[in-house]
Amino acid sequence: MSKCGFKELKVWKESKDLAVEIYNITSFGEINKDFDLRNQIRRAAISIPSNIAEGDERDTDKESVRFLYIAKGSLAEVVTQLEIAKEIGYIDENQLEQLESKCRKIGKMLGSLIKTRSKENIPIAHSL
Repeated sequence: MSKCGFKELKVWKESKDLAVEIYNITSFGEINKDFDLRNQIRRAAISIPSNIAEGDERDTDKESVRFLYIAKGSLAEVVTQLEIAKEIGYIDENQLEQLESKCRKIGKMLGSLIKTRSKENIPIAHSL
């Protein structure tokens, strides 16, 4: 478990920044008028740093890992919704590539943190 608080986690900072960017992008243009897609992508984007924060504040690494997996699932939702937004003309190819690059980076960071915290849960085998 992190003793310095979730705000110190680089993956939390990156995912919070992604959520802010998603909010900014969805505040104008045609996507702003598509309430269903706009609200869904916003909820998914907010879910990423929120679950990282909640997991980091849990009492055990096992619980923390569970919330990190939820954050990873929300990240996949964002990527899917960005692809849809691009295909229906709400965002362009450059926006999609930039945002997907950020999502890949966050995904790798989440994977590393999950791996690290999962290892901490493995009991050490003692030889007799």
